[in-house]
Formats: sequence, C-alpha cells, structure tokens
Amino acid sequence: MSLKVLGLGDNVVDKYMHSRIMYPGGNALNFAANAKILGYAASYMGVFGTDEAANHVQNTIKEVNIEMSHSKVISGENGAARVKLENGDRIFLGSNKGGVLRENPMKLSGEDLEYIRGFDLVHTSLNSYLEPELEKIKSTGVTLSFDFSVRGTDEYFQQVCPHVDYGFVSCGDITVAEMDEKAKKLLDMGCGVVVTTRGPEGSFYYDDKKKLSYKPPYIDALDTMGAGDSFLTGFLLYIVQWEKNGVNGKCDDAKKYDAVLAAMKKGSESAARTVMLHGGFGYGKNFSD
Repeated sequence: MSLKVLGLGDNVVDKYMHSRIMYPGGNALNFAANAKILGYAASYMGVFGTDEAANHVQNTIKEVNIEMSHSKVISGENGAARVKLENGDRIFLGSNKGGVLRENPMKLSGEDLEYIRGFDLVHTSLNSYLEPELEKIKSTGVTLSFDFSVRGTDEYFQQVCPHVDYGFVSCGDITVAEMDEKAKKLLDMGCGVVVTTRGPEGSFYYDDKKKLSYKPPYIDALDTMGAGDSFLTGFLLYIVQWEKNGVNGKCDDAKKYDAVLAAMKKGSESAARTVMLHGGFGYGKNFSD
C-alpha cells in the first residue's frame, strides 16, 4: 500500500538576506513537500498569515499540488526567518518565532482529528506549538513523528516523548557521548525510536535494543537548508512503508535492522538532493522588505 502523509504545524519563509530571495520552508511544510517530491500523497495543515510571505508559501503549496484544505488563515505576519549562507552552510540570523502561529496555536477539533485519522503518518516539530495537542493526535492511531531539533528540557521531553513513535534530534553541536546520553533519555521518557543526525558525520538510530549508524558519501553542499527535514522524510517514508506492508513483527531482528539501514540510506539520498537546491525545497521569490 502507498502511504498518505501529513505535515502538521509550522510553515515559514526563509529570507536569504544576501540575495534578497525568500524560500518556503518550515519543518512540517518541508516534510510534506519532500514527500510529494518523492511521489507520495502528501498534505499540509497549518496556519498562514496574510502578508507577502504567506501568499508565496500558499502559492508554492498549490504549485507543488499539496492538499491543504484544513489549514487556516489569520490576519498578521506569516512565520519568517532571516538567513545567510557561509560556504554552503545556512546560518539563521533571527526569526519572528512563527508569526501568527505562535500567537494563535492550533487547537484541534473533532473534525480535525477525524481528518488526521485518514493518514498513515503525521509529522510535526517543536516549532509547531502543538505540544498540548499531541495526546489527541496519537489517539487517532496514526504513526507520529516529531523533530526536537537541538532544543528541549527534561520537563519538555517528559511532556512530548510519550506520544512520539519516531523522534529526531540534531546533534552536530554535541559530542557522540552526549548524543548517546540524550537518545537514551528520550527513549526512557517514551519515544519509540530516536534518530539523531550529525551533518556530514551521518545519522544514528536508537531503539530499546540497538544503535545503528550510517555515514553517507561526502557532498559539497550548495545550501544545507532543509537537509535534516529532507533526511527524516526519506527515512520515515521507507521505514513506515515497510511497517505498513506488514513485515514488521513478522521477521527477525536482522531483517528489521536491514530495513532501518536501508531507510537511513534513503534519508541520506533525499538530503543529498536537497542540499543542491537553495531553500528547503526551492521555489524562491524576491522580497522587498
């Protein structure tokens, strides 16, 4: 069976200050866009503002043909971040912390939850202001993935982890020992699986039995924006498809971990395509302010 997936939460424009070009992005939207690019049925559900940035994001979503019927528009400033590039590495200079989404976080209705129930996989992040809604989302029975990025306190992890099937963490700025400790903490607090990334050093998978690693071939990146989002999309689509096909639970651990390594490879291939584009998935437009 083919997966039906939903990016739930944040959308932004990433404003490249050196080129005066803005690109649509945000963790949840990048997930939906990458899934669509990879040929899957993908939807996005979030909150848009009413400014030039919001118009560009919505026009791009329509162009890519991502379904967004349950999204909302609220008067005000769309999520936006300011960015510069140094030797292909994107560096954030600041943001408006989600714009109207921060001021008007989503509160999921019964109708929204029935809509979510129609998906196989839902992805969201700590930038989506959905923490109070995670228990509701998980109650629908969908597979739920969550990007913790680089942040989070023990109190935050205790709130989020019990509802998360796949947790993703960026760990390029800490040691491997610290990464292992953090992954174990998230597992102990309830995450089903934890996947960490360390840029060119590769990705690492943790469950209650095993740690695996995958290091991809080195790529001289044009722009690292969205690489992590693209990785997790490729990884999730492969491994959740494998699970939905009924293989998981009917094979030995060796076959399961072969599938995990294949998923890590797929994620890395997806990220490799993304780092040769500007922005999270392209579609730049000049901005004036």
